[in-house]
Amino acid sequence: MTHDHQDHAHAHACCHVHPDAAPPRDPVCGMTVAADGPHHYEHEGRTYRFCCARCREKFAAEPSRYLGEAASAPARAVPPGAVFTCPMHPEVEQRGPGDCPKCGMALEAKGVPALATRTEWTCPMHPEVVQDGPGDCPKCGMALEPRAVTVEEEDNPELRDMTRRLWFSAALSLPLVALVMIDMVPGAPISSALPGRARVFIELALATPVCLWSAWPFYVRAVRSVQHRSLNMFTLIGLGVLVAYVYSLIATLAPGVFPESFRGHGGEVAVYYEAAGTIVTLILVGQVLELRARSKTGAALKQLLGMAAKTARLIRADGREEDVPLDQVAVGDRLRVRPGEKIPVDGEVLEGASHVDESMVTGEPIPSEKAPGDAVIGATINGTGALVMRAERVGAETLLSRIVTMVAEAQRSRAPI
Repeated sequence: MTHDHQDHAHAHACCHVHPDAAPPRDPVCGMTVAADGPHHYEHEGRTYRFCCARCREKFAAEPSRYLGEAASAPARAVPPGAVFTCPMHPEVEQRGPGDCPKCGMALEAKGVPALATRTEWTCPMHPEVVQDGPGDCPKCGMALEPRAVTVEEEDNPELRDMTRRLWFSAALSLPLVALVMIDMVPGAPISSALPGRARVFIELALATPVCLWSAWPFYVRAVRSVQHRSLNMFTLIGLGVLVAYVYSLIATLAPGVFPESFRGHGGEVAVYYEAAGTIVTLILVGQVLELRARSKTGAALKQLLGMAAKTARLIRADGREEDVPLDQVAVGDRLRVRPGEKIPVDGEVLEGASHVDESMVTGEPIPSEKAPGDAVIGATINGTGALVMRAERVGAETLLSRIVTMVAEAQRSRAPI
């Protein structure tokens, strides 16, 4: 009891701020919270406030993970008296933040876009695999990709790396295969022109960089698949290439360890350098084609997302107007759309009349006439008239955002090459 009383007193002292100061913010989800809320945690002499017990538990388990991000993350604009609901149980609603009585999840404000404090990465083939940074899927070995689509141009280091390995592998594998194929011509012109077993050592020199450097990502993914007890195609590729290369290496350097049954007509043990090099090159071709296809689809999604307006003209309760970022628009806000501007979010026309070009959504080339009571779609272009509208769907709930989400999910569901 004494400890709780001291915590409460300390929290009250820490959080007693000037009425005009900004309210405290939950470092986990970024929501603004009451200065005297029931959920708080003391860390390194400072008291942090939370919207619910779940966020408090996350922070207590790993404070350093959230403190670095909380300093730079923008606060969520939650209007006074906002209704909070559970993402899993929409029928659960209440005034103010809290926990869902059915599943325990933190309630979210309706109509307020969630604050993305970090980028989550997921596997295209296994959506249940989610982590906070890039990497490989422990189940199938595929590279993880961002779950959310952003407008910013992002470099694809895996595509760049795989392309470099492909060109290097192809440059060595083509002469390697040619060396073996030409020698199959009657008379074996290559072996006849080279003294002793020189041809085999040339094959070894060409195949070693391919099988060790170009194929290295396949070995890493194969080992991880064994560690996670989830065998996949990289297990087969890594094992096949490595066995073929090691067998050929032993046959080249120590052919005497093999019995006579392993020897051919010339008394030499057969090597399979060209098979290992060809497998690596072909798999790299498939990886590069797949990554390029995903990059092109991702670029199309970025262009689609870039069609949305960047700001909105918000009409305050006192009649003042100001341009605000789109993520600060909440359901119920009154917005002014001037002639030639993009409709910022989905909503309903309150005042004015105009024609809106909705071809980007409907494909209809003729602008639609809009009057009070008509619905408008975000990212469509207003014509010559001025409109005052009420925001009804914002953030991820707009039609454009839902289209982007569905396309991204469809992209992740496509089978890999």
